Amino acid sequence: MKFYLILVWYILTMLNTYAQDLSGIVYEEFTKTPISGAIIKVKDQNQISFTDAQGTFFIKNSKDSMNLFITALGYENKEFLVKNNQPIYIALKQNSDNLNEVVVTANREASLRSQTPMAISKLSAKLIDETKANQVFEIINKTPGVIMPSYNNEQHGMSIRQPMGTSAYYLYLEDGVPIRPLGVFNHNALLEVNQFVINSIEVVKGPVSSIYGPEAVGGAINFIMQRPTPVPTAKVGVQFDNWGFRRIQFGAGAQIKKFGFYIGGLSSKQTNSWMASSDYDKTSVNARLEYNFNSKTRLVGNFIYGTYYSQMAGSVDSTMFYSRNYVSTSDFTYRKSDAYRSRLTLEHDWNSHSKSFITLFQRSNKHGQNPSYAIRWNSVPSATNDPTKARGEINSNDFESYGFIAQHSQKFNFLNAKLLTGAVLDLTQNTYWSYLIDLNAQLDPSNRFVEKYSIARERPEFQIANYNGDIKNYATYFQYDFEPVNKLRFSVGGRYDVMDLDYINNVNTTSGNITYQRFTPKIGVTYEIDKNKGVYANFSQGFSPPSLTSIFRPRPNTNPVEFYTNLSPAYFNNYELGGWISFLNNKLYLDITAYQMDGRNELLSIRQADNSFDFQSAGKTLHRGLEFGFNAKPSEEYWFRFGGTTAIHRFEDFKISDRPNDPFQNLAGFEMPSSPRWTWNSEFTYYPKWFKNFRTSIEWQYLSSWYQNQINTVKYEGYHLLNYRVGYKWKSIELYANIMNITNELFANSVSRGNNLTDRSTFNPGAPRTFVMGIQYNFTGNNKIN
Repeated sequence: MKFYLILVWYILTMLNTYAQDLSGIVYEEFTKTPISGAIIKVKDQNQISFTDAQGTFFIKNSKDSMNLFITALGYENKEFLVKNNQPIYIALKQNSDNLNEVVVTANREASLRSQTPMAISKLSAKLIDETKANQVFEIINKTPGVIMPSYNNEQHGMSIRQPMGTSAYYLYLEDGVPIRPLGVFNHNALLEVNQFVINSIEVVKGPVSSIYGPEAVGGAINFIMQRPTPVPTAKVGVQFDNWGFRRIQFGAGAQIKKFGFYIGGLSSKQTNSWMASSDYDKTSVNARLEYNFNSKTRLVGNFIYGTYYSQMAGSVDSTMFYSRNYVSTSDFTYRKSDAYRSRLTLEHDWNSHSKSFITLFQRSNKHGQNPSYAIRWNSVPSATNDPTKARGEINSNDFESYGFIAQHSQKFNFLNAKLLTGAVLDLTQNTYWSYLIDLNAQLDPSNRFVEKYSIARERPEFQIANYNGDIKNYATYFQYDFEPVNKLRFSVGGRYDVMDLDYINNVNTTSGNITYQRFTPKIGVTYEIDKNKGVYANFSQGFSPPSLTSIFRPRPNTNPVEFYTNLSPAYFNNYELGGWISFLNNKLYLDITAYQMDGRNELLSIRQADNSFDFQSAGKTLHRGLEFGFNAKPSEEYWFRFGGTTAIHRFEDFKISDRPNDPFQNLAGFEMPSSPRWTWNSEFTYYPKWFKNFRTSIEWQYLSSWYQNQINTVKYEGYHLLNYRVGYKWKSIELYANIMNITNELFANSVSRGNNLTDRSTFNPGAPRTFVMGIQYNFTGNNKIN
């Protein structure tokens, strides 16, 4: 009998002990996404716990109440009292101190910004949400040193340590996976991004080929997507403007024991806008699923589907631009895209010093167009040219990709070091075809320019380009970080890439193999002078093979037809020195980076008299600049930021012709076109204490003048833009409005001109004053929030 009493007492004691165990979840206050790696300390007890990937932690409780102290990198510390074994849901606020900002793009896993020897900027979820952008460029342009020119309807160019334009020297990623494969770059790739599920954006300026491989030369933009939320969330809204744009958007997420999900999407439509022939439709849906086998192992799946169709109004001439007569010369041109991407990632934490992941990914993309930029017209009548005729093309660029990214990181106590190693395999089948279309050209009364093009007939029998490519990209990389002395941290790494291309050129019925390979190193160092300031230096190299559309584009005026199979890969040596400092208890923050990037074999298109282009990839270019960012947050009511760059992009030695009668054989000494010397973006935001949940801001975007052509004979004056935003949340309802281009400034996002005296400037006009309005319902579950 005594034995049974002891057994019952023991069981009750164990049950009581189990009942005293507390579990909780730590998550981000604004996005409601879980925070991993947070430290939970029990005050006056020798008890510490860490949150796992779901933000979950466990502690043993022997009292009716206890004080918990929570810390996490990038977030403000928090202390509170837990009573009566209540469920714990802890919301942490992001730290406004940029020194403690956490980034993942530098080495594919979380690290402190202050320990990263490169120029990297992070656009937070709060900033993205309050921008209420119609298009992604409105967000990206807030990054110091970055200009994303809009070509309307979400079509775009890019400028990061490069001139504004469509060059293939940027890498776009979603959660660390490239959106497009090597060799199939498209400057419009970001029109496929679902901006309503973006959690944050990280922008690396300068080459990161040592981790991410070719094309990551000018920089890389990584879109971090929304994760499942520990507390149930949902939001749905509509957004529209006065120029015929409207969008429906939604998102919802939750976490149910070991399983979590988030799904979000949008559907946009534009009709009868300020620019003629610029209607477009876009639908995009993202889903993220997470399953936690245990606190150390998890499976993450991302699924993305999107369709896009847009008319391509094209550029306008100077007469139409300065008279604001935005009439398209071609109402038949278009761009369309169907994209599906997925990834499956298995992550495992071996211990607190060791972790691994492997990601399997898939991409499928069909991109077709009748592009306005491909229209060729010659105004000079001759025996072989009729100015009332022109030509264009219809093309399609499709690909299917499969591959994996595997990475392991290991920390060592010796020198506080960390070793990161990884491997990449990316297999792509690419199909491209393009054929001629004959156009009629309706001339103005002076016969000097075209008022309207129309299709005379399609000529599928006249192939411009037609090829099949089998692309294999193999790569391995490493990075070793260590501290030989306290506060001085070195980072050494490199990546070896092989791009192996088997091709069939159906135009001249040839086939063959082209292989590009290169090792791209980097070395960087950071020195933390004290907790408020530090400096860094960096040498890195970028590498970019020519894209397949460049290789298999026919050379102009060659018979028999010739192609660019001898183009050399471009490479860049980048040197930079930077530093950061914070003042007044982190209320003021300043960072500055000086860089020089020397280009070799940079691929450029030389504009011809009939608006066609000849590719050149032999020569030297210089890209030198100073990037700066300043943030001030004197109180919770006020926030001010100012960031930009002053830079020069110049031809050092660039041969464009062997013909002695041509006025220019070499562009040495000329500034590269579309390269403003100064750009900046500044914004002041006010959150009045006397009017809770209200916000208002004013934004200033500036671009100085730039040369329109490669021989620096004509400049465009640049522009100033002012944007105003206001929003208010009442319970679960959010109302907001933006006034873009308040002063109705006449401006162009791009202006280009050929090198010939008879060439005319073409303008890609920016939007006039635009009123954006929206309403959104935001739901958060009833879990207790501390």
